[in-house]
Amino acid sequence: MEMNKQAFEVKFQPNSAKSQTVVYLVNEKMKLPKELQANPQVKGAIDQSKFDGKRKKFITIYLGTSRIVLAGAGEEKPNNAEKYTREIGADIQQYLNGIRAINASVVADDATLAANMAYGALLKSYTFMKYFTKKKDEEKPSLKILSFSVVNEKQAREKFAPLKAIADSIFLARNYVTEPPNVIYPESYANSIKAELSKLGIKVEILGEAEMKKLGMGSLLGVGQGSERESKMVIMQYNGSKNKKETPVAFVGKGVCFDTGGISIKPSDGMEDMKYDMGGSAAVVGLMHALASRKAKVNAVGVVGLVENMPDGNAQRPSDIVTSMSGQTIEVLNTDAEGRLVLADALWYCQDRFNPKFMIDLATLTGAVVIALGQHKAGLMSNDDQLADQLYNAGEQVGEHLWRLPLGEEYDRQIDSKIADVQNISNMKGAGTITAAQFLKRFVNDKKWAHLDIAGMAWATKDKPLVPTNVATGFGVQLLDRLVANHYED
Repeated sequence: MEMNKQAFEVKFQPNSAKSQTVVYLVNEKMKLPKELQANPQVKGAIDQSKFDGKRKKFITIYLGTSRIVLAGAGEEKPNNAEKYTREIGADIQQYLNGIRAINASVVADDATLAANMAYGALLKSYTFMKYFTKKKDEEKPSLKILSFSVVNEKQAREKFAPLKAIADSIFLARNYVTEPPNVIYPESYANSIKAELSKLGIKVEILGEAEMKKLGMGSLLGVGQGSERESKMVIMQYNGSKNKKETPVAFVGKGVCFDTGGISIKPSDGMEDMKYDMGGSAAVVGLMHALASRKAKVNAVGVVGLVENMPDGNAQRPSDIVTSMSGQTIEVLNTDAEGRLVLADALWYCQDRFNPKFMIDLATLTGAVVIALGQHKAGLMSNDDQLADQLYNAGEQVGEHLWRLPLGEEYDRQIDSKIADVQNISNMKGAGTITAAQFLKRFVNDKKWAHLDIAGMAWATKDKPLVPTNVATGFGVQLLDRLVANHYED
């Protein structure tokens, strides 16, 4: 499969002389760079525009044949300087496209500042242009190169290298989520994962339906039985720790490449969005790509279950009972509650084969989490307080926010079946996100575990600090990369 390509590039250089547009940062204290302080044109333009140095405030000034931009840098000492600086870089990238700049330079001086701004600008630049054949140049983003002028460009490049690896991995996840379902389906997706990750030395295995049937994965296989496309499971192993036998950390993703709802079919309005019901799996693939790309010193496993949920004559019916790999029987009362059925076997397989330090699963699992948290935070549920805290803090650091929801016996009783070990939906209204997590908890076998419901976060219908409007977000890649970097590397 040909991958979507980007037309934007960031660079580091010792000066800004070759750029048609030069950007200077000015914070709320309004102290101008030395080279601009004595310029009456600059002072006059500021007075006329009421530019005050606050975030997202800009002013463009023409000095002869050159053009300078003053970019509002806001607070002098923000609480989270790393996140704040990245968002300023994204603001600048967006503004420069708005004024149709092609080649611009940001005067940054400090290498860390430059690297973080470059990372933010790069993330904000993402486009998916692969299928356009008639789009005119003036309809495309104008900015091709954004350079950062720094005293020590070598140091800036070194600091940027791991960030570039993460950005490329986020773009990989965004590409997978954005691809149409006639291009990304279980087999093509699995083959593409193997092709992309094997380049980095990651061991990739693909299980087909025959192999999963032998393993007893009736829960996952039941979801895909109505589709002409064969279901797959992809297992990714990266060994970056000094001790190759060190117990790995593990990540599991829901990969429903298209979700009609099955026999419990969804309304047609909005069903086209269900191509991104594999966003959890894309985050896991992106994370594994990031860890290998930046040579993280950790052993990690990724497992993704890939299916299509389609309503043909062989499709799973409401009231069917399936037997999961764990041996537990599941009464399927709603075929549109399918993601948890995929994860049930993926989680069990992961803990049974690898016995990891912990498992974190990601899934666009419930509409209920969108009602509860909107498109601002993902739902976090866990059986371990330490892991939950680590995840929450990592999310705050990188701007991928989580909110913890409870688990408990009272919720667990809501998924007790009268005819099987468990049913796939609650027998009471309310708490749909929590009861879905309670269902998953039955398949982790007391392993340390966290569940991230990212249904509201996989696609940006509105502009986000580091994500353009109407594209996949790649939510979870930098969050989990930061978790690993903070706590689990050698």
